[in-house]
Amino acid sequence: MFRIAICDDEVLFTEELKELLSGYMTEKGFVFEIDTYSSGEALIKLGIEIVQYKVLFLDINMTKINGIMTAEKIRKISREIIIVFVTAYVDYSLEGYRLDVVRYLLKGNANFQNKVNECMDAIMDRMNYSVIKRKFDFKEGKKELSLERLLYIESNLHKLEFHVMEDTMKIYTMYDTLNMLEKKLSEHNFIRIHQSYLVNIKHIKNVVCYKVILTNGLELSIPKVRYTEVRKKFIACQGEV
Repeated sequence: MFRIAICDDEVLFTEELKELLSGYMTEKGFVFEIDTYSSGEALIKLGIEIVQYKVLFLDINMTKINGIMTAEKIRKISREIIIVFVTAYVDYSLEGYRLDVVRYLLKGNANFQNKVNECMDAIMDRMNYSVIKRKFDFKEGKKELSLERLLYIESNLHKLEFHVMEDTMKIYTMYDTLNMLEKKLSEHNFIRIHQSYLVNIKHIKNVVCYKVILTNGLELSIPKVRYTEVRKKFIACQGEV
């Protein structure tokens, strides 16, 4: 399923864009789903579930949390999602570069349908861009995972449980040690917060009261001996987009 999200506070424009995207996807023969959001706040509340979308069309000029701020929050969760800025203005090129935005769509453009089609063509060409993946030999079978979708690994009764966001949250299991996985994944911002937990730091929403709060709302405990180190690394990571 190819999932697309549109986030825009203008209802009529949202429906127009949805119709144009539906026409493109239908013509290309894709099985797809398009969801709409009327505010950046609604999109951010999804947390890790935002990765269910392959493409996000994001209006820059929204009230409260604008498109730039929304994109910054999303980039802290994933650089895998392809973002297209939708705007009535053209002076956001530096922000787009920083946030790895693939295209801009200018509202009111006389050739808007053609611009949407060109944008989607560019996205399809880009879909093969580099994403950090690793192959694992799970009990359920061999599988290649995008590390951006791996929230944490839990050691439980001599086996490891991988908690992965796909269309929904999935758990894959394998026999290995958390110490070994920690060595393999430490360079990709996975941090050992507990003897039993190895966590993707970009999916930590907060560190407080000897626990981490993940972007899906789950809370995992941190022993006192590890708390200072975990909180320090989390704060350092907050400055990165």
